[in-house]
Amino acid sequence: MSNQTTDNNKRIAKNTLVLYIRMLITLAVGLYTSRVVLNTLGVEDYGVYNIVGGVVAMFGFLNSTMSGATQRFLTTALGEGSKKQMSLVFCSSIQIHAIISILIFVLSETIGMWFLIYKLNIPLDRYDAAIWVLQCSILASIVMVMSVPYNAAIIAHEKMDAFAYISILEVVLKLLIVFLLMFVDFDKLKLYAILMFSTQIVVRLVYSAYCKRHFPETRYKHVIFKPILKKMSSFAGWDLYGNLCVVGKTQGLNFLLNIFFGTVLNAAAGIAGQVTGIIMQFANNVIMAVRPQIMISYAQKQYARMNYLINRSSIFIYLLILMLSSPLFVDCYFVLKLWLKIVPDYAVSLCRISLLSGLLSIINSTVSAGIHATGNIKKISFISGTCYLLVIPFVYIAFKLGVAPYWGYGISTIVMYIILILNGVILHSMLREFYLAKYLKMILQLTFITMLYLAILFFSSECIEMSFLRLVVLCMESVFIAIIFLLLILSKEEKIKMKKMISNKLSKFKQ
Repeated sequence: MSNQTTDNNKRIAKNTLVLYIRMLITLAVGLYTSRVVLNTLGVEDYGVYNIVGGVVAMFGFLNSTMSGATQRFLTTALGEGSKKQMSLVFCSSIQIHAIISILIFVLSETIGMWFLIYKLNIPLDRYDAAIWVLQCSILASIVMVMSVPYNAAIIAHEKMDAFAYISILEVVLKLLIVFLLMFVDFDKLKLYAILMFSTQIVVRLVYSAYCKRHFPETRYKHVIFKPILKKMSSFAGWDLYGNLCVVGKTQGLNFLLNIFFGTVLNAAAGIAGQVTGIIMQFANNVIMAVRPQIMISYAQKQYARMNYLINRSSIFIYLLILMLSSPLFVDCYFVLKLWLKIVPDYAVSLCRISLLSGLLSIINSTVSAGIHATGNIKKISFISGTCYLLVIPFVYIAFKLGVAPYWGYGISTIVMYIILILNGVILHSMLREFYLAKYLKMILQLTFITMLYLAILFFSSECIEMSFLRLVVLCMESVFIAIIFLLLILSKEEKIKMKKMISNKLSKFKQ
């Protein structure tokens, strides 16, 4: 193994550790704040905030599109060692994001407002508060859009410690918001929306200040460089369709739950989204550390390393998240009751299916990074995007037939599984060096592991009454099972490296 590869692996490990610490802090704060916000706002207002915020998020696909484009071009320029190219990419991305901000504002104030007034199922006495939420969400989205180029620069440079510190600052501010909600005598839904918007402004200023101080290429210059704008716009144009379909699927599913079942189901969906989001932060932290290396490996034509990062990182991250989420999956009602006190109807079933979908998204994130690295995203955007969008008519028909709400999430998860296979085929068609057979084998392997893993834990849970003790036992058992599967999955070379690493750590500890 070359020194450069060793250094890159160490960088991934270091960034993962930093992001892991960041995640632990955000997890603790997130669990507490979600509980207090739900209890303070009430189930109905909490549902209103989630559904109205979703109206703006519906147009956030514009932001997601350029976020991927900016990260891809910045990381590729960094891999090629071109500072000038990075500066041109950054300045171009600022210009494009300014246009996106205007589009989001116009679309939200027209289509978003129309949708809120005429289509959403909002209690009449909460319409005024819902409009406040909409306006604050629009402004917060614009601030977030303009933060993307700075965020992308930090990730491209793999300065995850800074990214972690700023994220910790954000959750601390959100914690302060919770305390204010508890003690201020004002419409709490309106106040919550205003304070969340204020938090985004502070975070945006911190991102900008850090980048300007550490990365010279992030100092904006009004230079219009058409070749870069054309390439980024072309990439973003194809990515636009894919992201539009993903957001359409996510928010469309949320709207269908509202139309067919009311705001209480939106509260359940909000809880499911938060639980899955908190757990998936573990995965996203590692993926965030691995993703730049996948793109750099492609830029440097190190295809063997790119294959290794896509396949092995998927397995290791998946197993880690399976270990963390399985006890929650099995003992979901007890955990939600312990955490929230109030458990909305269908929250348990939605949480369980959402966790399964989140696990599949781990594999999708790594293979998608490989496709984005090539710069050719026409196939993935059209094929995968269309599959995502087809979820909505399928779910609509299912709800019309009278199925339970959790089937909406179930259909979405089945489609996600199909997309994983399609994305592997797409990457192989563009890069013959990508090992499709190993990728498909990995998907089947993880499917079998998941079924066996959950079956063992469900069987064990039947032997103990629902209690905190049972949850602790399930957590310990989950760790033990994960270690066994890890030892079975590791190759001989990986086992040797692990033994050597543990031996070195122990020798240092003894000294």
